[in-house]
Amino acid sequence: MSGVCGKIQLCCGICRIGVYTIYRLLCCKAEPASRPEYSVVCLGLTKAGKSTMLALMSEEATDNIEPTVGFSIKAVQFKDCILNIKEIGGGEGVRPYWKHYYDGAEGVVFVLDSACPEEDVEIVKKELGNVLTDSTLEHLPCLILASYQDSENARSVDMITTLLDLKKLCKGRQWLVHPCTIKDLKTVKEGFSAFNKYLIGEQTEDAPEQTEEIKGRI
Repeated sequence: MSGVCGKIQLCCGICRIGVYTIYRLLCCKAEPASRPEYSVVCLGLTKAGKSTMLALMSEEATDNIEPTVGFSIKAVQFKDCILNIKEIGGGEGVRPYWKHYYDGAEGVVFVLDSACPEEDVEIVKKELGNVLTDSTLEHLPCLILASYQDSENARSVDMITTLLDLKKLCKGRQWLVHPCTIKDLKTVKEGFSAFNKYLIGEQTEDAPEQTEEIKGRI
């Protein structure tokens, strides 16, 4: 029964995407935005910190946040652009349906728990591989947020890059891994600021080779 309910929720979620798209086409033509807008898909396993990060960036309360089952969309304001971020639930029963939410995406954000158990690293590697090899997301810029860097067991950016074989997996696209923690929102915003430059077209180099700032733990 829970499986049936989950599929119904996912179907409803896909319908909501259609309604949201039509609404934007019909009702959001008043006047051009002063900043460019980009549609971004946000993925990651359950409890990686996606919902809390986006709530904090939207200046929303985080007291009663529950894991996302279907999807949610938040318009997050930045100085140079606006990101319409479509966050998709990361549960085991939802991940096979991620691909149904990719249409219209102009960038990919993947949030991972840098202190997760070893078995979860393998799951992350598999799921991230599925995401980045999907034809709909081919060549799109990618931000990988290594969350929970305040944890004792947090892996460094170099270690995450090696464990997930990111230099091979992300070849042919602009990408970066950025260490962050929800206890310091500035670290999350710094990652997005670098990612936004890819979307806007201000950055042409692969981020892991650019600065020492993202080479290790914060």
